[in-house]
Amino acid sequence: MTDIVEAAWRKILVTAGEHTWPEGSPLLGPFTEMARVAHAEPQLRQLYPWTGMWELHFSRCTEFRPTWDIPYIGTLRDGRYYVEGPHRSSLRIAETDCAQAAVAMVIERLPPGCGPAFVGSAEDLAVYEREKDHE
Repeated sequence: MTDIVEAAWRKILVTAGEHTWPEGSPLLGPFTEMARVAHAEPQLRQLYPWTGMWELHFSRCTEFRPTWDIPYIGTLRDGRYYVEGPHRSSLRIAETDCAQAAVAMVIERLPPGCGPAFVGSAEDLAVYEREKDHE
């Protein structure tokens, strides 16, 4: 795991990925649990995590623009989880009561040879992969 990936995970685990969340939000507890469970999985821990809209995303690269080829996990108002993706336009894969089940669904759908995160952008990663394929 690179220092960049480790720092991103640390930020999410300590702050739930944001500087401040609305006080008393019912989503904070489930989100924190989901992040903890995802971080415990070596296959996800090597990917670059990022958050938004109470969702935990995983990228195969460390810089903006992230890759959008891995499903992501979100929290529902009732404390449950959903798995969608890998793209925003993709259909919802499933909903579950359990963070472990949501994380398992993501792991099952990881691209072949996924990880560790590439230091650079999605565009840099694509160039690297093309060059690697031509060797």
